[in-house]
Amino acid sequence: MTADAPGPGAPVPQQQPRNPLHGLTLEAILTALVDHYGWDGLGERIPVRCFNIDPSIPSSLRFLRKTPWAREKVEGLYLFMLREERRAGR
Repeated sequence: MTADAPGPGAPVPQQQPRNPLHGLTLEAILTALVDHYGWDGLGERIPVRCFNIDPSIPSSLRFLRKTPWAREKVEGLYLFMLREERRAGR
């Protein structure tokens, strides 16, 4: 066994070169969305309290980590934002 090889029973990391979410943290995704849309724009697109009432990254992360449907919406909006930026040539 080499130093780079995983030990027996260790999960083998998956390569996902075509998955734009691979390797990104939820915090990085949320920060990019806030930078792009602002809290108001994010709250309009995904109407949840943590985006509309006294929003902050830490409180939003707590909510999104506990709420799978909201996290899916955030990830979907992030993918939409990437497609829009690609179309605009950014």
